[in-house]
Amino acid sequence: MLITNHVLSGALVGLAAPGPVTAAAGGFASHFLLDAVPHFGVDEEDLMRIAVPDGLLGLACIGVVVATTAGPQRLRVAAGIAGACLPDMDKPGRQFFDRSPFPGWFDRFHDRIQHEAVHRWTVELSAAAAFTSAFALLVRRKR
Repeated sequence: MLITNHVLSGALVGLAAPGPVTAAAGGFASHFLLDAVPHFGVDEEDLMRIAVPDGLLGLACIGVVVATTAGPQRLRVAAGIAGACLPDMDKPGRQFFDRSPFPGWFDRFHDRIQHEAVHRWTVELSAAAAFTSAFALLVRRKR
């Protein structure tokens, strides 16, 4: 799953959570639920061609989400995003430092649950549209 979708789903989890700790934990759990859905992916040689624009879009989404979230909910939303994105720190770790920051058992589990294929880009677009729409509706109701 692209990081942008983890950002958006983590924001939704944070918006629904009662506090920042549960938001972070829920975001973390949501990461694995999304990764277990068959989704878009590329091989290692094409990874950076997709990861860089996706990372930049994910950062832009964080900025928009935080800016549009009311003050009392902002910490929960940010915690949900952080929890949802944390498991993918293995990718920049491997790319820039030749190692994941996580133990081997964690990386093996994370790799094993993912079923990626290039032709599944519509899954990513559909998820992004659904998460964005749901967040926009919920953030308006919570104001």
